[in-house]
Order: sequence, then C-alpha cells, then structure tokens
Amino acid sequence: MQTRHIGEAQVGQIGLGAMPMSIEGRPDERRSITTIHAALDVGVTLIDTADAYHVGADEVGHNELLIAKALATYPGDTSATLVATKGGHLRPGDGSWTVDGSPAHIKRACEASLKRLGVEAIGLYQFHRPDPTVPYAESIGALSDLLAEGKIRMAGISNANLQQIRQAHELLDGRLASVQNQFSPAFRSSEPELRLCSELGIAFLPWSPLGGIARANDLGTTFTAFQRVARQHDVSPQQVCLAWMLAKSPMVVPIPGASRPQTIRDSAAAVDLVLTHEVIADLDAAGAAA
Repeated sequence: MQTRHIGEAQVGQIGLGAMPMSIEGRPDERRSITTIHAALDVGVTLIDTADAYHVGADEVGHNELLIAKALATYPGDTSATLVATKGGHLRPGDGSWTVDGSPAHIKRACEASLKRLGVEAIGLYQFHRPDPTVPYAESIGALSDLLAEGKIRMAGISNANLQQIRQAHELLDGRLASVQNQFSPAFRSSEPELRLCSELGIAFLPWSPLGGIARANDLGTTFTAFQRVARQHDVSPQQVCLAWMLAKSPMVVPIPGASRPQTIRDSAAAVDLVLTHEVIADLDAAGAAA
C-alpha cells in the first residue's frame, strides 16, 4: 500500500478504525481479530482505538486489549504498525459518553493504555475530546509531559476546532502530529480544519469518513454522485469516497471503521483508485450541496 506520514511515522494511506469491534452491536472476538489480520494483510499499518471503546463500565479498554491480542497472534511482521489510542473520553456504562480532560486523568489513562497495549511507549496518543470544565492548555500540557517522559512517541488531538489546533501546535512546540475530526460527504464542517492541518504539515485523520456505522452502507444512495463514479470504475461508492478524501491533501489518512474482513479490504483498495480533477470537483460540489 502507498504510504503517508503521521509525524515521524510512515503509515498506509488508509487506516483502520477499530471502534465498531467493541461498542454496541460488536461482533464476536474471532471475527474482529480476523478483520484486524485482514487489514494488516493488505498493508494497513495505522490502527485507531481508544480506552473508551467499550460497552460496560467494567470493560474500559476493551478495544485496546482486542488490538493487542490481534497483533500478538498475527503471523507476519507488525513492527511497522502504528497503534493510535486516545484518552479523555469515558463511558459510564449507561450508553452515554462523558469527558474528563484533567491532566491527572489523561496521565492515568495513558498509563492504563500502556499496560493494555503491552508497550513501553504509545506510538500516537490523542486527547479524545475537549472538556469544557478544563482549560484546553492544561489538557495539552498533559500530552507535553507524556512526550517528555517518553511514555508516548507522538501526540495528537481529536474533535478540535481551528483555535484548539493552533493552540496545541504552539504548546507542543510544533510537535502536534495529528488531528482526528469527523469528516465525510455528510459532515463537511471540518473542511477548514483539514486545510489548516495541510498548511501546518499535521496529519488529518477523518473519523466516520463513510458517514458512520449506521450510514456507511447507504453512502451511494444518499450521495448519488459517488455511486455514479463507482459504477464508472466498477468499485464501491465507499472506495470512491476514500479516494476523494485522499485527493484532498497529502496529509489526509482516513480511518474507516470496520468489523468484517471484506469491508477493510474494500476500503484499502481506495489507494489504487485515481480520480481526475474534474471528478474530484464534481464530488466536492455533490457533498457540499447535499
């Protein structure tokens, strides 16, 4: 697979969003591990997770443990695999999502993630979501401390606006490696953040790039321009969507969610789909108008 850079790391142009393997409606462990192995087989080297990807309050880190097991049982070389995890989001177990951006919590969460992943340093650690009760600078300060302590190799942020990206970039002395925001044909409001990341040389990781778990299958129906291009190339509209994103900037590394081997194989094939400037412009317009 062709590669791109996230900070100092070189990764496949398409990553794997592992969240669907651990939240509500998740498959059994065997299928999930088979899916992760399939991703590795086709050259995916970025796997995105978080300590909050679980269901019950007693299973924090379910997704991280799953990924660690999948990597440990993979028969091939996993030394180039970048596992990106996140801290600062919580799931009390009642279906809700809460936040805790305090430096103390972020540092505790990182320590716990280190143990679950079984590594000496986390490749990419991301502040999951801003906490309105904690000054953003304090949350980012925790990332800076973790970098200095060698517990994480790279720092990233998620669900951030333009001001927060600039602030994190400055507070981390230019070491902000990635920004993970929602972005898809249905969710275009992160376009300014994508452009800023391109200007600053920061990787932009679109989450739910196909519209989310409930809407991904209907992408071609909802956005007919993507279906039309898909038919012309004899590929899926989801592949067209990911190829469109890759064409937007060399800093974009989509992380489509998957819980079946065939899904991540299809997503990974998007790196080989070349779209013309005219087609890209048409898809830009189609997404904006929808």
